[in-house]
Amino acid sequence: MKVTIYTDGSARGNPDGPGGYGTILHYTDREGTLHTREYSAGYRKTTNNRMELMAVIIGLEALTKPCEVEVISDSRYVTDAFNKNWITGWLKKGWKGSAGPVKNIDLWKRLLAAKEPHTVKFTWVKGHNGHPENERCDKLATAAADGGNLLTDIYQV
Repeated sequence: MKVTIYTDGSARGNPDGPGGYGTILHYTDREGTLHTREYSAGYRKTTNNRMELMAVIIGLEALTKPCEVEVISDSRYVTDAFNKNWITGWLKKGWKGSAGPVKNIDLWKRLLAAKEPHTVKFTWVKGHNGHPENERCDKLATAAADGGNLLTDIYQV
């Protein structure tokens, strides 16, 4: 099954302020019916990079069977980590980079575990450029940031 995960994170520009993530999964079942699942959650005292990672993780963890997945994100940090093999380097160096310990190790490890059964491709899209699903994810993330510690899982058929 092919699945597309669109992600967005919103930290409101302040690591001590509200942050939120939004994830949208699009997939087609065996009968050819398109399904959509939307997730959002709000957190406090976090960063935009952590929100983007959570958005990808939640999407991958929602999949119950191995899938061919394309993750579309407006985060260069997330997409470059995979496309430029940063993670491979971090693993070889024991999760240490040139500037010291790699940030967000807990989430990177969780993401690696979540993507394990799947074939995953990461695609970067410029944020806030009118990409419809990316804009929907941004609205989910912003609503979660504004709403505090909310978790929403909307299943649509």
